[in-house]
Amino acid sequence: MNDWKDNVFFVLVEPKEAGNIGASARAMKNMGFKNLEVVTRRNFLTDESRRMACNAADVLESAVVHASFKGAIRGKNIIIGTTRRTGKRRGLILPLKEGIKKAVSASKKNKIAIVFGREDKGLNNREVEECGFLITIPANSLSASLNLSQSVLLVAYELSQKTYKAEFPELARQKEIDSLYRRIRSTLRLLEYIPRGSNDLEMKIMRNLKRLIGRAGLTEWELKMFYGMCSQVEKKVR
Repeated sequence: MNDWKDNVFFVLVEPKEAGNIGASARAMKNMGFKNLEVVTRRNFLTDESRRMACNAADVLESAVVHASFKGAIRGKNIIIGTTRRTGKRRGLILPLKEGIKKAVSASKKNKIAIVFGREDKGLNNREVEECGFLITIPANSLSASLNLSQSVLLVAYELSQKTYKAEFPELARQKEIDSLYRRIRSTLRLLEYIPRGSNDLEMKIMRNLKRLIGRAGLTEWELKMFYGMCSQVEKKVR
């Protein structure tokens, strides 16, 4: 049986500094994690990144590279973003300890992506919308921004302190959930639940729906149930 840590993936989105990627790999290995994924079009296997990785060169060099954020999360079941910013558009934000508890609970049977944004800008709004929820690391309000590798280390440490408890069933993957969102959007349009031309309202409804489902995911049975509901509604309307 695989260790639950094998189902935890650290995803770095467009990091600017190769050294930060190496230091993040080292932080992960220090805490017993190995799945590093990077959204970038740059070559980050440099002398600097290898030097910062130290004895975690294996984690660094085996990192999976994605050309897009969507590609990085496509095969995952639960997407957890990290942030230091708050606001209504950023959805549910949990303190580090509480968010990590949810991650560990789901990780025995599901692939968990913990997503870290750019060093200077973090995650953009579209990327945040793809996350089931966000976690934030408590810090001094006068200097709340942490270095990327520091954030990775703190999250990895908190993960490593948790004992797994079997609470979550196996969930549908993100690519299957994305297909469901498209089907629900189509059904809502058919019902004229969303008035034509109301793009802002449609975006708001879909954003809230993504957050609602993303917090806990969907089992395969629940996924089929939603598809069945959409099919029955469409039959009645047509």
